[in-house]
Amino acid sequence: MRSNNKGVAWALTLAMLACNAADARPKRAGAAISSQTASDTPVYLGDPYAIGGVTYTPSDPAYYDEVGYAGLSAGGSKGDATANGEAFAPAAITAAHKSLPLPSYVEVTAIDTGKTILVRVNDRGPMRNDQLIALSPGAAEQLGVSGGDIPVRVRRVNPPEQDRAMLRSQGRAAERLETPASLLKVLKNKLPASHPAMASPATPKPIAGTARPAPASRPGADFDKPLSAARPASKPVSSPPVPKPVPAKPVAPAPAPAAVPPRQGGYTVQVGAFSTRARAEAVAKSVGAHVASAGNLWRVRLGPYPTQQAAQAGVRAAAAKGFENARVMANDAQ
Repeated sequence: MRSNNKGVAWALTLAMLACNAADARPKRAGAAISSQTASDTPVYLGDPYAIGGVTYTPSDPAYYDEVGYAGLSAGGSKGDATANGEAFAPAAITAAHKSLPLPSYVEVTAIDTGKTILVRVNDRGPMRNDQLIALSPGAAEQLGVSGGDIPVRVRRVNPPEQDRAMLRSQGRAAERLETPASLLKVLKNKLPASHPAMASPATPKPIAGTARPAPASRPGADFDKPLSAARPASKPVSSPPVPKPVPAKPVAPAPAPAAVPPRQGGYTVQVGAFSTRARAEAVAKSVGAHVASAGNLWRVRLGPYPTQQAAQAGVRAAAAKGFENARVMANDAQ
């Protein structure tokens, strides 16, 4: 009987040790991340507010695409917290914006390099009227920029849930395709003139009062010559005849240059890029697009379209087919 009691005691002891060992094991990294995951609901707008005498009214636009300058945020707008109540995480790929909903998702393109990343907007700012957006240290690192007044394009997007979940858990979504040089040139020309170093040089205007060089000839120029230089009369007269002023011949206005019709096909909508032609052709067939080769990639594109506004119809058509990351691009042939 004693041996049976001793066996039961050993079994209880082993069970307790197993429980303690289980409690002492380190938690999985996934569990720690999931505890920090924020929700995309409810969406927060907030009341109008002013910065430097300018009033900003938060709104929820379906389409947002702006070019300007980005700054860097060292903390949340409320100390260690963001405007929608989340803890500020420097390593997370987040940003502050003056009016977009919190949270919302934007693609930020560095105009100097063409690199584009997906960013989650969860705070209000920047606190400067000449800056469009403020990037967290993690977002600036992924974009490959530093310092302030970074020329950027900010475009609101509706990414798939897997990208949203990655940013909510303080991870990084895959980088987007680099912006072609032709479109970067267009974006640079749209930068605000408050930063003349980045804006395109303006055509110099003539200064008021500056003397212009006289034309080589003009109607009636012969009347500026002295009378002695005039052709002598065929018959002598007692007194020189008074020349009658000859009205200057009206100069026909120079014909206006013929209007050049805007070049058609200035923009295309890229649905995606694929490593195999078969996959690209299958996607192109499903959305009614065409396939264009680019090195080792096969790009599926809609268009061309004459304007960026017209190209938005292609973006909507691609989104209706399930391709929500379609983007407007300047036509390489332009």
